[in-house]
Parts: sequence; structure tokens; C-alpha cells
Amino acid sequence: MPEAAVRSSRVAPLFALLPFLRPYAGRWALAFLALLTSAGATLALPVAFKYLIDRGFASGNRAHIDRYFIALFVVSLILAAATALRFYWVSWLGERVTADLRRAVYTHVMRMSPQFFETTQTGEVLSRLTTDTTLIQAVVGTSLSLGLRNALLTVGGVTMLVATSPVLSGYIIATLIVVVLPIVLFGRRVRKLSRASQDKVANASALAGEVLNAMPTVQSYTQEGYETKRFGGAVEAAFDTALTRIRARASLTAVVIVFVFAAIVFVLWLGAKAVLAGSMTGGQLSQFILYAVFTAGAVGAVAEVWGDLQRAAGATERLLQLLAARSPVEEAETPVPLPAQGAQGNGIRFENVGFSYPSRPGIAALAGFSLDVRPGEHIALVGPSGAGKTTLFQLLLRFYDPQSGRILINGVSTRDVSLDALRQAIGVVLQESVIFSGTVLDNIRYGMPDATLEQVRRAADMAAAAGFIEQLPEGYDTFLGERGVRLSGGQRQRIAIARAILKDPPILLLDEATSALDAASERLVQTALDNAAQNRTTLVIAHRLATVQQADRIVVLEHGRIVAQGRHADLLESSPLYAQLAALQFGEAAKPQSVPQSVPLSTAQG
Repeated sequence: MPEAAVRSSRVAPLFALLPFLRPYAGRWALAFLALLTSAGATLALPVAFKYLIDRGFASGNRAHIDRYFIALFVVSLILAAATALRFYWVSWLGERVTADLRRAVYTHVMRMSPQFFETTQTGEVLSRLTTDTTLIQAVVGTSLSLGLRNALLTVGGVTMLVATSPVLSGYIIATLIVVVLPIVLFGRRVRKLSRASQDKVANASALAGEVLNAMPTVQSYTQEGYETKRFGGAVEAAFDTALTRIRARASLTAVVIVFVFAAIVFVLWLGAKAVLAGSMTGGQLSQFILYAVFTAGAVGAVAEVWGDLQRAAGATERLLQLLAARSPVEEAETPVPLPAQGAQGNGIRFENVGFSYPSRPGIAALAGFSLDVRPGEHIALVGPSGAGKTTLFQLLLRFYDPQSGRILINGVSTRDVSLDALRQAIGVVLQESVIFSGTVLDNIRYGMPDATLEQVRRAADMAAAAGFIEQLPEGYDTFLGERGVRLSGGQRQRIAIARAILKDPPILLLDEATSALDAASERLVQTALDNAAQNRTTLVIAHRLATVQQADRIVVLEHGRIVAQGRHADLLESSPLYAQLAALQFGEAAKPQSVPQSVPLSTAQG
């Protein structure tokens, strides 16, 4: 992530929240009106006390005393009502703005290409969605209104101090100017430490997310102690940074309190001498003392709120970095509809495609790659690890865009089609199937949410999944747990295949979808996939002999280029690389019919 924004020492990043605040201008106006009312009521209290002392106690007039006590009670009622309304409105706004911000960030991240996640850990994104937005919520929903209220009290208090006693107020104002200096100096340090603290927390969250998603591996290698120690180190680093921030804020608070109350004691001493000299009434001194206390408290609260604003500014910067990140895969400005398959007599066409992954810019995953796939054709992709097989799938789905060349589907470049339309036309089953935390029904109709139960049952039956699904405790309504932990690998794979079949796309991309199945299920699913592939363009990353023998054409890749293509028997004779792969995997290149179908042809994705 870029660090340029960290150099800012002010709360300017908070102004970037204005687009999220603007839709609720009416509610902000109500909150501000309540804020003004509560501040005005607070500033009116010392005046009531002045009259109570000078015109009530000093004159001994009971009627005046009763009248001013009633006035004090009325002011307190106004203060209570205005404060309650202010709290309600600003709390509502804090929750609402935070929810909008979280949704905006999450929606933006959902549109990022895989290149973004090559350099950003998902745990860090989650930290920003939770910890950082919580800090902003505290500012918008509490600290901001408190800061404004205390700023108004400071201005109003200083004004009333001057009106009450210009001489004494001069001492107070001079002290307030001195108090501002440590606020500014310490505030900059607090903000930098807050940003560092949030980064440390994000690092710990990212580490925990990574390890928790790999618990079987951690436990099988008996690395629980090591991972616990590693996470403990990350947590302690976050604690140490937070402790440094807390010390800085504590020092700031202490300095402000000492300066402010030293000024109050000094001014009170001067005021007491003025009353004794007869140049000031007892009521005026009481009024001045109350305004001095209000002003001092308001200044102290502003210092506290300033620290919160500094922390929120750091959190806002981090969120703005997410919102400012732009996916290199951009939507077409004027999307072109994707023609129906075969409408123009052509299917998928790769034209001189060159591509390198952003994290490996010097290594070509594909180089000068050209391939025509006819509508409805069944293509098997084979080759050693790193040959570029999986890269073809990534480019077809526009997870990445090639640096040179282009890819066309039915005569239209994939860059000119909207991402939604492109991906709706493609069904994918990966070797490592993804199961979401939900029911069987939710998972199968993930790509077609409005599918009926009958359609789901039909897709499950075609994927040889209906049998085991109906034996589950609640059938299609059975909860599968996080990442489908309640299912075997083969069962998860069949759920994923049913999902792709239900989607009914014109193009199927299969990363050897039967590789996790036992022999009996493999035959059933292979037959189902053969049926599903009818009248569809199908590309398969082939790991098994059954796949290559049934393909219309086998494309052999090496170092991102096509080195041979044809049928299985022909390639054994014409392609040394294919013959070598067959010999390594089968043991008998010359007798492919004697090879068990469960033996893999290519052990890894390219």
C-alpha cells in the first residue's frame, strides 16, 4: 500500500468522508440545531447563577430567589432534552455512515482483480473493514459532536469571560494559547502512532486469518506451538505500539490539565482580591468561575477529541487507500452484448496473446499464444507445470488482461463485454472446489439464485450428487459448515459440478473436475459432464487419460506456447513432449488403452 498519505500531520483525510455524510444533510442539521441548543443552555447557566447571587441572596428577596431557581430548572430541562436529541441523532449518523462506508469498501474490493490480492492480505482488508471503520464510527457518532459542542463552549465561554471581566479573561486567554502548543505537538505524534498501531493490528489479523484457514496443515505438521508464538509476537508488537500511543495521549492530557487548572487557580486568586476590593461583585466572580471551569473543561475535551480525530484520520487514510485502488481489469466504457454461441460461426479465439503475471513481470506465462476453439468443441489442455494452462482460464474470465494480443468470444473481444455478461457465459469447476458456509441448496444455486428446487435436484442428479445429498440429515437444507468441512473432497467436488451444470453456461472451463472422485463416482460424473458438454464449448485442463481420449482435440503447451495439437494416438507419434508425458504418467506410451483411467496425465496446473 502507498505510504505517501502517512506524511500528513493533520485531520484533512477526514474531509474525504463528506460524500458519505452528504446524503444525510437534513439529519446533520437537526443534530447541529440540538448541539447549538445544548451549548447555549450550558452557557446560560452561569448567568442564572450570577443573578441568583446578586439579586437573590445579596438582596434577600425570596421572590427573586424562587424565580431564578425556576429559571435554572427550566434551563436544565432544555439542556437535557437538547443533549438527548444530539446524542440520538449523532449516534444514528455514526452507525449509518459507518455501514455505508463498510458497504462501499467491500463492494469496491469485490470488484478488484486477483492482482490486488497478490499484494494485499485478506486479513488486512478485514481489519480495515472492522477496526478502522469502528474508529470512524466513534468519531462520527460521538467524538465529532463532542468536539463541536466543546468548541462552541470554548468560543462562547471565552466571549462571556471577556464580557464578565476583561482583565481576568486576559490571563485565561493567554493560558489557553499556551495550552494549544502541546496539543499540536503531541497530536502529530499521536496520529503517527495511531496509524502504526492500526497497521500492527491488521498484521495480526492477517496472520490469524491465514493460519485459521490452514488448520489441518498446521496440526498435521504439529506447528501449533510455533503459530501460537508467531501470533503472540504479532499481538505483542501491536500492544507495544498501542502502549506508546497511550503514553503520548496520557502525557498530552496531563499537560493540558496542569496548564488549564494552574490558570484557573491563579485567576480565582485575582478575582477574590477584586471582590474584596469592591471592583467586582460576588455574582460576577461566580459567573466568571463557572465560565472558566466550562472553558477549561471544554478545552480539555477538545484535546481529548483531537486525539480521537487523529486516530480516525489514520483509519480514514487506510480506507481511502482501499477505495483509491483501481483494478487493472476495467469495465468497458460502452459494453457490447455477447452474441449467442455460434451466431457468427466462431467460438473462442486467442490471437497472439502474451501475458506475464504482475508479481513475475519478467517471466512469460503465455507468449505469442494463438488458438481457435470452434463452438461446441471439447478441448483438452495438457502440459507440464507452468505451461500456461490455468493462465488461459484466468484470461478467459478476465481476472487478468493480456499485455499483448486479444481474446475473442463469438467474434467479440472480451475487453468489450461487461464483466458480468462475460462471466455469466462461463461455467467453472476448479480442482479445489469452493463450498460456502450455507446449505446444499444455497451452494448449488450460487450461480443461479432463482433456480427452483426441481432444477437443483436435476443438476445434482447429473453431477452424481443426488444420492449422498438425500442421505444427509436435512437433505438439500443441510448446513455444510465453513468451507464445506462436513463433506468429503469428492462430495464437495460434486456439489461444485452441480453448481456449474445448473448455471447452464455456453462455455465450460474444467480443471479436471473429476480428479477428487473415487473410481465409481468418476465414471458417473464423467458421463454427466459429457452430457453437460453437449452443444457447449468446453476447455479441460487434463490430468487423466479418460479426458484426453474423449476430447475432440488435445492441445499440448510448454512455456506458454502450443507445441502440438491433435488426437491422443496421433500425438503419441508426432509430439515428443506429449509422448514423454504419456510415458512418464502411463509407463507405456505405445499402449494407451492398457492404462488405468485413474492415472494422472499432468500432475500440476500451469
